[in-house]
Amino acid sequence: MFELKDVTRRFGAKTAVDSVTLDIPAGQMVGVIGRSGAGKSTLLRMINRLADPTSGTISFNGRVVSSLRGAELRGWQRDCAMIFQQFNLVPRLDVLTNVLLGRLNHRSTLTSILNMFTREERIMAIAALERLGIEQSALQPAGTLSGGQQQRVAIARALMQQPKVLLADEPIASLDPLNAKVVMDALRGINEREGITVVCNLHTLDTARGYCQRIIGMAAGKVVFDGTPEELTHDAVAAIYGATDGALDETMTSTSINIPAEVLPSAPPQAAKPLVLLGV
Repeated sequence: MFELKDVTRRFGAKTAVDSVTLDIPAGQMVGVIGRSGAGKSTLLRMINRLADPTSGTISFNGRVVSSLRGAELRGWQRDCAMIFQQFNLVPRLDVLTNVLLGRLNHRSTLTSILNMFTREERIMAIAALERLGIEQSALQPAGTLSGGQQQRVAIARALMQQPKVLLADEPIASLDPLNAKVVMDALRGINEREGITVVCNLHTLDTARGYCQRIIGMAAGKVVFDGTPEELTHDAVAAIYGATDGALDETMTSTSINIPAEVLPSAPPQAAKPLVLLGV
């Protein structure tokens, strides 16, 4: 379980996150929604410890992770994987190597420098790519892939960390509706099959309703809504987005990523052809 108690982050005179207190049970898929600047990204970065809270505590299973340093902090960042809007891949490296980089926190500095990945790790990386339907791109430079494919590579890299928690910061903000659905389906599948807690920042209201068991709404750094999709009423959305009736109607009706079934990609093949191709 995650426990955030009075977590605050200030940047000079600006308060990005303001006294947030939350309990997130293990295995939940949580969507965090709100306007740009509401504090969503800062909240996730503090959970992963890419940013430190100005005050308050963040705990996981009773362990205070907001005060970890050194090797313990690196261990937490391995257990709490992060997926970013801009993918953060190495464009010139092939897809397989980018995925294998998710193992760096499991390895010594020397073996990381020498790029000495084991056969088992390579098989694990291929399995992650197969799961996301992009195993045929394993030897292709990551920079040549589409945005949706690159985001799936980033998810596969995160899975290589064997995380206990998966944080996704606006993972579909730069994707077209079809690729957005593919990525969200992948995140939901990870949550349901592995039981991994997923916390996902989202701009799209209908996506949060369609994929998340719980929705947290933020405005001006504060949590102004915390409940199920069914409890996300017109008034609750107005409190989150601070919208007028006309703008609110547009917000509530223009954010769906529903895709006709006939244009969805077919399920990835189950054959292990890439294993032969890569000599593992």
